[in-house]
Amino acid sequence: MGRRRTWRVVDGERVEGTWRPAFIHNIDTYYLTDLVVYADGLVDCWGLVTVDELAEKLAEGWVATDLPEGALASADGIGAWRFDRSWSTLTARRLLGEVRDEIDQLNDRPDSTARCLAVLDVFRADPTEANRAALRRAFEAIPEHRRRYALGDMDLRDRPLRILAAGPGNPVLPDADGSEEPETVTEELHAEALADIADLTADLDRRERPPAEPAETSVLISETHFPRGWPADAGVLVLRNEFPAPVTAGDRTYPTVAHAYWALAVAGEPARQEVLAAANGYAAAHAGERAPAHPGWNQRRTAVMADLLRHKFAQHPDLATALLATGTSRLIYATGDPFWGQLGDRGHNWLGRLLELVRAELAVSAT
Repeated sequence: MGRRRTWRVVDGERVEGTWRPAFIHNIDTYYLTDLVVYADGLVDCWGLVTVDELAEKLAEGWVATDLPEGALASADGIGAWRFDRSWSTLTARRLLGEVRDEIDQLNDRPDSTARCLAVLDVFRADPTEANRAALRRAFEAIPEHRRRYALGDMDLRDRPLRILAAGPGNPVLPDADGSEEPETVTEELHAEALADIADLTADLDRRERPPAEPAETSVLISETHFPRGWPADAGVLVLRNEFPAPVTAGDRTYPTVAHAYWALAVAGEPARQEVLAAANGYAAAHAGERAPAHPGWNQRRTAVMADLLRHKFAQHPDLATALLATGTSRLIYATGDPFWGQLGDRGHNWLGRLLELVRAELAVSAT
């Protein structure tokens, strides 16, 4: 999937899509057809369905991942045949994982592999057990057959990830094809895995990093969660969209910029209400990311975000002061979304750029 592109038009807007072959089981025949995945989260399997509905179609056998011996198959314009012996590496879980990744990629959002690598960066910087558990969850969210490609090294494959996600004293997470013998993670094995990933990162930096430029002061606006509430002095973290600073835009006041952005982004009132009811900015973003966006949202999102940031700092002079205090530093907005943020050398950092723009506007208005 992902190499071919198609689209459909909704309310005059083009919705991008891609497709992969699949079997539809209708009555007594398995039809080889195209399973079309669209950026708005809908999937065409002889009718448009949501991803949750696709899961139901898989459970019912309408979309088939395994064909029984003797099954009658048909391909339109080619012919029909029966399977004497059949086998398949495709499972319902794998197919659903691929579909979710494709929807993310069509929307320029980090897919399961990118999210795992972002969590890996966090774990390497702060190797706590909580971050290890997050790494394991992110790794296991990658479709099994894609895990071996996550690090981009076909010698090591995903072994360093499986070691780090397990941790010392625990069994190494099993490989996808089950070819490895069971093994317990030792401190030495754990250190080797960290070293392997450090080497891979250094090699990637050498190959992809542009020529050195004069050093530039940067301010990192890190992604930090505060389960017990934000501290009284949050420093530069007040610049984050999740910071609890109410923002009035239009005729409505939102708890955070994150609530405002995602409430404006999602299509459909139920999804909008879910965003608005979210307990905090991170929960609002999570709810919004799971919902289909308005048609054409990608063409408007940067302008909407810029306006919301202007509202935030105009309505909260103390936060404007904090933004101005960053001077002329480059602002790096740490998030796993490669469009809005940057982790390491990955990401376009549009939120950081927009904050710099608003900072410049505030500086001009203050003179």
